[in-house]
Amino acid sequence: MEKFSLDAIARTQAKLAGAAPSGRSAETVYGGHEHALRQTVIAMTAGSSLSEHESPGEATLQVLRGRVRLTAGEVAWEGSSGDLLVVPGARHALEAVEDCVVLLTVSKASLASRA
Repeated sequence: MEKFSLDAIARTQAKLAGAAPSGRSAETVYGGHEHALRQTVIAMTAGSSLSEHESPGEATLQVLRGRVRLTAGEVAWEGSSGDLLVVPGARHALEAVEDCVVLLTVSKASLASRA
């Protein structure tokens, strides 16, 4: 069994994001390329963003701190601490409305089932 402190990871990533020119920092806490499931803590400073991109599989975004805006085309969803957003299968982008930390969970296994 493995155990992670998301609070501790969030604090570290928020500090790193604050010092990064991009205003972002991330750490994969579980999974990776060799697993179907991947969970990544992403910290972003207010105004920073992840530009529009494809999703590698089914995904959710749990807001651990702050506020974010998830957009797909003309549709936008806002999330704040404690919210869970379902990432659309379409191209999408993420913007930090204020300093934030999110937990991105992606299941790449869903791609095999879509084929």
